[in-house]
Amino acid sequence: QVQLVESGGGLVQAGDSLRLSCAASGRTFSNYRMGWFRQAPGKEREFVAAVGWRFESTDYADSVKGRFTISRDKAKNTVYLQMNGLKPEDTAVYYCAADPQYSPTYRSSGSYDYWGQGTQVTVSS
Repeated sequence: QVQLVESGGGLVQAGDSLRLSCAASGRTFSNYRMGWFRQAPGKEREFVAAVGWRFESTDYADSVKGRFTISRDKAKNTVYLQMNGLKPEDTAVYYCAADPQYSPTYRSSGSYDYWGQGTQVTVSS
């Protein structure tokens, strides 16, 4: 059973930085794709970023490109989301997710089988 545990959220001011972590356990993730999604109140869950576990290929939503960086540490079985230049519109619950099928539709939340519990990020103006 795959377990994903997010941490690192908090309350920050616009322009600040945060680093989210997602500790993964329960499987060998060598063929997985890992993703970060977020959900703001009253809105649908949206894709933020994804990384391939084996070759660390990455992709980002246009809204975060150039500000956020996704990475993974194989030795620690952990995925990170470095968030710089935070804006109030980045406020949301951020979720880590794992896709064992390495689906080409990785920007869709339906492609992921495993989810963490989420961590709140609040950016004040």
